[in-house]
Amino acid sequence: MKKINNKIKRKFRNRKKLKSVNVNRYRISVTKSLNNLFAQIIDDKQKKTLVSASSIEKEIKSKKVKKIEKSNLIGEVLAKRAKEKNISKVYFDRGEYKYHGRIKMFAETLRKNGLKF
Repeated sequence: MKKINNKIKRKFRNRKKLKSVNVNRYRISVTKSLNNLFAQIIDDKQKKTLVSASSIEKEIKSKKVKKIEKSNLIGEVLAKRAKEKNISKVYFDRGEYKYHGRIKMFAETLRKNGLKF
């Protein structure tokens, strides 16, 4: 019970800080499960998802790779789709997750592929 409360507190604390600092940017929201990683670029003003990528898509799921390598692939796919929609400046919302492991590798891959945050 306490662990869930700490995660929820961390998520709201992170989002509150990020929304006060970043005004004219889109948000990259990341969700992870035990085996999969989901990411989407959201426009908070219109409340719409602009671009998304996940590890359950056919082209990524067909490749048998480890979880950290999956996060690299998803980062590359999301960055490519964002470039097609002319999105370059975003802010990274890690939610309730610590900046560590798969989340960290995903963020570094996005930076290497041209997204600025």
